[in-house]
Amino acid sequence: MSVARCQSEVSSAEFTDWLAYHQVEPFGTQMDDLRAGVVTAAIYNVNRNAEKHPEPFGASDVIPWLGGLSTQSEPEPVLFDDPVAQTAMLRASLFGKAANG
Repeated sequence: MSVARCQSEVSSAEFTDWLAYHQVEPFGTQMDDLRAGVVTAAIYNVNRNAEKHPEPFGASDVIPWLGGLSTQSEPEPVLFDDPVAQTAMLRASLFGKAANG
């Protein structure tokens, strides 16, 4: 699909929703490669000689361009002592709504 057609058929709000969804549940060819790497690594690990190669294989061992995916760390959660403030922050980040909205 061309950029012009995409802009005419997909609203900014829907595009933003897709970006947010991709943050929560990544999709696309990079994730397909990761899944293939996990399966391949599992097959390698079942058949590997543990004496010659004691460390198990990972997806980045069999698909080297995925190396950046496995080193990402989860961000620290933002936690408030006040449950009302925590709820307001969650509503704002998930739904773009203020506490009174």
